[in-house]
Amino acid sequence: MLTAAKTKLREWREQMQLPEAAKAEMARDQAGLPQADPGIEPVVHAAIGWLKRAQDQSASHDGGVARDFSLTKGWAVSYPETTGYIIPTMIDYANRYGDDDARQRARHMIDWLVAIQFPEGGFMGGRINADVRVPVTFNTGQILLGLAAGVVEFGDVYREPMRRAADWLRDSLDPDGCWRKHATPFAEAGDKTYETHVAWGLFEAARIDADRGYAEAALRQNRWALTQQQANGWLANCCLSNPHRPLTHTLGYALRGFMEAHRFSGDSDILARAIKTADGLMTALRDDGYLPGALNPDWSSSANWSCLTGEVQIAHSWLMLYEITGDRKYFDAAALANRFVRRTIRIDGPADMRGAVKGSFPVQGAYGAFQYLNWAPKFMIDANLLELDVRRRG
Repeated sequence: MLTAAKTKLREWREQMQLPEAAKAEMARDQAGLPQADPGIEPVVHAAIGWLKRAQDQSASHDGGVARDFSLTKGWAVSYPETTGYIIPTMIDYANRYGDDDARQRARHMIDWLVAIQFPEGGFMGGRINADVRVPVTFNTGQILLGLAAGVVEFGDVYREPMRRAADWLRDSLDPDGCWRKHATPFAEAGDKTYETHVAWGLFEAARIDADRGYAEAALRQNRWALTQQQANGWLANCCLSNPHRPLTHTLGYALRGFMEAHRFSGDSDILARAIKTADGLMTALRDDGYLPGALNPDWSSSANWSCLTGEVQIAHSWLMLYEITGDRKYFDAAALANRFVRRTIRIDGPADMRGAVKGSFPVQGAYGAFQYLNWAPKFMIDANLLELDVRRRG
């Protein structure tokens, strides 16, 4: 009891020292979400505007996208990994809405990433100003998604950097299908099931260069990842720091990787196994669309906050499953989760927060506390635009 009291006292003191903007956002979240849903397209447009601002406001001023806007520290420097997979989202938006500014910004992001690529083909982990600068498997895979999109949109000028990144990933895969040689120094050591999201980058490269062994390596990794699946769909070794209570963010990475493996290969076993994980995740979704930010191996809640990034990542995969299976439960779950996240987003107010997506709801939650993360709106935009497409297709 005494320890708990001391903890509460320490938390209270820390909160009292927060800037007024952080205190105000805490109070806003404590009051509960507004009932009104701002709608898919208004939120998407606002989020694209925020990503543009994050590129302009990056503290490193290099063409990359600032990792986050913090209510306690302001704008961060650019983050290569997430800038990489923001690129396809910007290109998709540009083509849907005729936004040439978004297209040119995407190209500026690619040019910056090509300029910082290691000679062997990999990319660094962490922020651009990280003290440790070594090539990392996961980050390279996310940037590969952007490079492949760049080849499709802008032409062969980006093919060679894409091939170098994809070759490096293909050649560094262990014989059993797990990437171990170039682990990130910014997470706990150990095998990572969520690197199915790296394999997705190889699938995109394989769509461009089909004869370089990229798809074969990616499928080998997915088959290894499926050895980590438990009978109830649970995935072992699927977190940055605590595999016993993983984030929905990393579970979302893994599930999307399985979905992309099926989309590329048509492998029915991968689809069946993805469904087991997707159904397990669905048991944790509340009726109001709230999904706990971390989960236990029986899919019960292990957090009193939601990881908004994980919510929309998982919603995207549920929508993909709806289109494949026709089972309405996947659409309903995705729409519920997307709506919950939209209700956390402000489409008016201060420019640094307009269209931004918090790391956690409430804002002081353990994932990205008091931060608006650049990858959160990326996945939110993707999931909401897919929902819009599904609705229009009837």
